[in-house]
Amino acid sequence: MAKDSTGRLHVTVKTGGKRKLSSKLWLERQLNDPYVAQAKRDGYRSRAAYKLIEIDEKYRFLKPGMSVVDLGAAPGGWSQIAAKRVGAADGKGKVIAVDVLEMPEIAGVSFAQLDFLAEDASEKLRAMIGGRADAVLSDMAANTTGHRKTDQLRILGLVEGAAAFASEVLNPGGTFLAKAFQSGADAELLAQLKHDFASVRHVKPASSRKDSSERYVLATGFRGQPK
Repeated sequence: MAKDSTGRLHVTVKTGGKRKLSSKLWLERQLNDPYVAQAKRDGYRSRAAYKLIEIDEKYRFLKPGMSVVDLGAAPGGWSQIAAKRVGAADGKGKVIAVDVLEMPEIAGVSFAQLDFLAEDASEKLRAMIGGRADAVLSDMAANTTGHRKTDQLRILGLVEGAAAFASEVLNPGGTFLAKAFQSGADAELLAQLKHDFASVRHVKPASSRKDSSERYVLATGFRGQPK
């Protein structure tokens, strides 16, 4: 181990055996990430919890009594924060976590193991909520191929799908927050969001890794009307 520029100890992972270089770099990044260590101490399931905390502390869109849908929720970091902020564990609000993967139980969170892009997904979610949602959250990222343009299209497609889902389940005045990446290909998505929401902005919390191009699109004031 050696110290980095901030004086913290830096863990170096050796290569060898069946471990690929990409796996080595990912493991090193995890071991040396202060947010990963903090998440373990605070009992959060992922470092991503701090991103939602930061964004909500600045824009205050999660309020007690709200109904929230968390897309691609596993392992559950965002659902944990949403449940606390809307009072789901106390019966004041509702949080529905959605993922194709299994997810261990979280107090105050209802889990639906399904593909949100399926035709009947929005109908099932509205039934679970007992109406419509006040916020739709998505910290999903598409699996990457290493081909930049292909990966950008995959990521954009996922965000567009999440936005379309949000338009089907949100109450008027609702909020949509989703992970996106810096790209010149999202002009059509932003135009649609600006049509559907009163305010659309990009945000990058401090807990996002500095070497990452990720950012979040926050759309508030949904203009749609219940059908």
